[in-house]
Amino acid sequence: MTIPAERLRQIANRFAELEARMASGQLEGDAFVQASRDYAELEPVARSAAEVQAMREEIAGLEDMLADPEMKAMAEDELAQLRKDLPQVERALALAMLPKDSADARPAMLEIRAGTGGDEAALFAGDLFRMYEKFAAEQGWSVEPVSMAAADVGGFKEIVAAIKGNGVFAKLKFESGVHRVQRVPVTESGGRIHTSAATVAVLPEPDAVDVHLEDKDLKIDTYRASGAGGQHVNTTDSAIRITHEPSGIVVTCQDGRSQHKNKEKAMQVLRARLYEQQREETQGAEAEARKAMVGSGDRSERIRTYNFPQGRVTDHRIGLTLHKLEDVLAGPGLGELTAALIAEDEAKRLAAISE
Repeated sequence: MTIPAERLRQIANRFAELEARMASGQLEGDAFVQASRDYAELEPVARSAAEVQAMREEIAGLEDMLADPEMKAMAEDELAQLRKDLPQVERALALAMLPKDSADARPAMLEIRAGTGGDEAALFAGDLFRMYEKFAAEQGWSVEPVSMAAADVGGFKEIVAAIKGNGVFAKLKFESGVHRVQRVPVTESGGRIHTSAATVAVLPEPDAVDVHLEDKDLKIDTYRASGAGGQHVNTTDSAIRITHEPSGIVVTCQDGRSQHKNKEKAMQVLRARLYEQQREETQGAEAEARKAMVGSGDRSERIRTYNFPQGRVTDHRIGLTLHKLEDVLAGPGLGELTAALIAEDEAKRLAAISE
């Protein structure tokens, strides 16, 4: 797409204005923080806009040179290359100008819950968690389990983990939804393929200032933590259940032996869920448009199937099938899927603004 020359000038002027403000030494406190954020967000756009402008000016100069017989041949060669390269540079600028999801750079809370399928669903939830752990390690991110309920047969009935690093939410936000697995369970003597599922939710982790919690809105209960099969993990009331009464959100944590640590982790999860609720409310139509790109992210929507007998993974939102199941579960293949989802999102948003 072609960016109007006037828009390029506006970007250059805005960036120059921000540079001058940052260099003035007159900004303090919140004003400095906001200006720094604006500068960091605009810098790649301004750099890309300057490149487009320079290429356009060079093309105009070369076109003038075509009238000179001695310069024509050289000008034609350079023009051909510039005209070939310019659309790619303009597309990069258009992508940089797309509205950013303010949560993209944030760490995230990953929640995985076994769905239909009994023991097999719990085992699959464990497979998914290990897949995300391996993918996170490749990205240089850290994964810290916050709360988990292990299943008797292995895997998890539910697991919640905090994933820290740069751009976590941007790369994982399209993972939310129902993940379906088709395979022959170890316990299946007849060799029949079973279908089971697990739900995944990826929530951006808020800063402390993003979610304000009033003590009067919280109901905090303590109880004795219990493990698989009902046996007591310890003999103190260290497990925590927090109910946020205005929203009805309930969070429990019983993994640690410290009541204080369990409360801290439960509050972390509560803030993430409330922040996501706030985002959905405030983004309104924009959020609906974003969700329409590659699926809603609703946990009730089936987004992907992992077929073990055929060794394939299919993402139903973009119709992509990879015959590399092991590679996906090991991490690298998941990167191919997330990159394709992000590219589809970008392509559709570009098409929307150019209509």
